[in-house]
Amino acid sequence: MSGRGQAAGTRGPAPERTHALDRWLYRGNRPNRLARLINGAMARLAAAGIGPAQLVMLEVAGRRTGKTISFPVVVADYQGERYLVSMLGDKTNWVRNVHAADGRAMLRRGHREVVQLEEVDPGQRAAILRRYLERSPGGRAHIPVGRGSPLEQYDRIAAQYPVFRVTVPEG
Repeated sequence: MSGRGQAAGTRGPAPERTHALDRWLYRGNRPNRLARLINGAMARLAAAGIGPAQLVMLEVAGRRTGKTISFPVVVADYQGERYLVSMLGDKTNWVRNVHAADGRAMLRRGHREVVQLEEVDPGQRAAILRRYLERSPGGRAHIPVGRGSPLEQYDRIAAQYPVFRVTVPEG
């Protein structure tokens, strides 16, 4: 390691430092003011189709106000399907809003796509969670399993992290 917490010959902050920052931004499993500001900017960029292909803006009706709530999420592709994962667990506002909206939502990435989000049974989440961590570097600080860990380790924590299959409603 160099004196700045970085391995020699690498670029960017050391993973431990990045994960510490990610955990600080979401201390108590809630985004702090800076995280909300960053999320707003990332959501707008994702909606415009700017940034990594897996980053999209999720829009869902707020469960209390009915106003559209927008935030960036990472889409995990797995076996020909698309999935959204709550890296902060089931107490997050977006998960509660999706439940209140019966899964009706919109994804934006250059265009709008009306979608239906169907929660995946905890017994079916392990491989999807592993794929999510491959696609979402920011999620690694919040889900306590390593990217290359065996599926059994993901099975142990799967019930704590909601996973939603993205489908397009007919009609």
